[in-house]
Amino acid sequence: MCSEKSVEERSSSSENSVLQTDPAESPLKIPTISSEQLFGTAREIGIEHENLLYRLRITKQGKLILNK
Repeated sequence: MCSEKSVEERSSSSENSVLQTDPAESPLKIPTISSEQLFGTAREIGIEHENLLYRLRITKQGKLILNK
């Protein structure tokens, strides 16, 4: 069940590059980014963390693998 306020909040946040889910609706209760937004048309992306580069890729089976 969604209130009008949460629908309005989602509409205004859709302009952001990060998909923010309503914490009441999210089972993880954390900010969420869809893999489509993260990867676009790529199958692999780089993530820089503490001056190290990590590779996140989508496998042929559709799973995610993170390598250092």
